[in-house]
Amino acid sequence: MRLPHESLAFQMLGAAMAVRAVNEGTALPQAIEDTAAQLRLDRVRDAATRGALQDLAYRTMRQFGTARALVTQLVTRPPGAQVDSLLAVALSLLLEGEQGDAAKAGRGGYSAFTVVDQAVSAAASEPKTAHARGLVNAVLRRFLRERKALMAEVNRDEQARWNLPAWWLRMLRDAYPEQWTALAESANVRPPMTLRVNTARIPLQQYLTELANAGLAGRAVGAQAVRLVRAVPVAQIPGFARGDVSVQDAGAQLAAPLLEVADGMRVLDACAAPGGKTGHLLELADIDVTAVESDAQRAARIDENLSRLGKRANIVVGDASRPGDWWDGQPFDRILADVPCSASGIVRRHPDIRWLRREADIARLVNEQRRIVSQLWPLLKPGGILVYVTCSIFPTEGEEQARWFGAQLTDAIRLQAPGQLLPGSHATQPASDDDAGRDSLPSDHDGFFYARFQKRA
Repeated sequence: MRLPHESLAFQMLGAAMAVRAVNEGTALPQAIEDTAAQLRLDRVRDAATRGALQDLAYRTMRQFGTARALVTQLVTRPPGAQVDSLLAVALSLLLEGEQGDAAKAGRGGYSAFTVVDQAVSAAASEPKTAHARGLVNAVLRRFLRERKALMAEVNRDEQARWNLPAWWLRMLRDAYPEQWTALAESANVRPPMTLRVNTARIPLQQYLTELANAGLAGRAVGAQAVRLVRAVPVAQIPGFARGDVSVQDAGAQLAAPLLEVADGMRVLDACAAPGGKTGHLLELADIDVTAVESDAQRAARIDENLSRLGKRANIVVGDASRPGDWWDGQPFDRILADVPCSASGIVRRHPDIRWLRREADIARLVNEQRRIVSQLWPLLKPGGILVYVTCSIFPTEGEEQARWFGAQLTDAIRLQAPGQLLPGSHATQPASDDDAGRDSLPSDHDGFFYARFQKRA
């Protein structure tokens, strides 16, 4: 690739490669890593280019439904997967200008002229796409000329309008008939950057002062949660390198306190990668934690994250639904079952999820969640507590599952828990008639479901 790394054209072409990989079934973080390796981008020397490429890819995923519908409308003959993805990246930048100055293209501050020019340069730079540079130029210029009419036509398709699959929208409508539009809109909003402060090392207010002294504005949104006014690289966050703070959504920070751990307890963190909740547990008490993760590479990330915090856990590569392969026979005082799910509650943070998930996945995930909890329950001591967590907003993975567990686990007592948290500042949906304690919930967070069960002594 002959383009300068700092050019928008190079970054757009790289983003298009990542978008194409997502369209072919690869998760966006892995697609970006693969693209960076293919382009031979050094993590340190090319950090700015990697960051720009990642930003473009994420922006495209949030607008992908609209961009894909526009390409279908504007191109009579399929242009090929790479050109198709390049057009999606360029159109996403132009679409971000819809709410502002029509001559500008979104947060990047690129003019419409620049986006078109650099998209054409990106196409021209590669032998496999050079033939399409005229097509790219014509499609983008036509969009700028006929934007209003084209958008009116595209918005007739709900998937294109909301940038969510039709089945996803149907599930939102069914579950939240009065809130589904707000939830659909929130899926396309950039999430906040939230920190978890280790208050055993530094009081929350003292850390807010450190932030201010570093020129960073933030506010408390939970007992240990601080939301930054603007996202910054972790290297710029005071205290991050020495383990005073971690990056963790405010909703995710509820998991560890719900276990009510105390010194000396034996705790199981199932499905533990990348280790954010594991680290939080170890910050709360002097406990013996076993962290189980089925993916060896993701398990390695747990160790990396704990090392920064100066904490240690027994990290096991294993399947949480098959404890016979890894359990030592000693029961646990507490179990955190943060189970695999649709991830519908964190789609604003991981915008590729909506395009990778299929409706059929939900039933499979529900069965897996039931299998994991059913297999973990015998590992819990009498009187012990299990916390069930999903980062989903679909009731089939939340309240419906909690009721199933309550019926199936005959020695389980359901305890008070937050229940369904909806992303952003939307109202929390109660898990039961008992919704006490909701005033202590954070004010902005991703979507999660929490239920707690205690084993009868």
